[in-house]
Amino acid sequence: MRELLQNAGIFAYPLGLCSILATVIILERLFALRRSKIIPRDCEEAIAEGRVPEVENPDSVAGKIIEAYQRRDLDAEQLKAVTRLQVTRMERGLFLLEIIVSAAPLLGLLGTVTGLVKVFSQISPETGLPDPASFVSGVSMALTTTILGLSIAIPALAFNSYLNRRVETYEAQLEVGVERLIAEKKKKAGKRT
Repeated sequence: MRELLQNAGIFAYPLGLCSILATVIILERLFALRRSKIIPRDCEEAIAEGRVPEVENPDSVAGKIIEAYQRRDLDAEQLKAVTRLQVTRMERGLFLLEIIVSAAPLLGLLGTVTGLVKVFSQISPETGLPDPASFVSGVSMALTTTILGLSIAIPALAFNSYLNRRVETYEAQLEVGVERLIAEKKKKAGKRT
């Protein structure tokens, strides 16, 4: 591994930063997007049954939406806006993961081109051949940076897709819950008149 990083030259630093940042974002989002933090089971069951759930976990996304519904006199659009705000918070950091998915292979490609330039710039005018040490060093940098860039981007892409899908699923469930809360509110308003 040490040899791999040495062969990458200066590109080991930005690629290492991409790797660390991707790992931190992935672990943080996996932790933050647990079901208990978004829509606890009891809340999901209550909404499925068509009743307004009690807020047992006010730190959950659904808990915050239900609290806003119960404590403030929000109309349908305001409640939907609260939901959109919570969904935006669930997406926090994912744009950085998208940047890493794009940047890591490009950094690898830049390393590849740099390594090839290194090879071709060391061609001897007398023999027409590159210096063997420079040739090996340049080709090594070219291949190593490509490997590192792709080995960072591929898992980051997989987790980015997974996490975005997870957010979309939770968003759809929250929207159904909000629609049921709005219907419940209309039903209550109809009984009062």
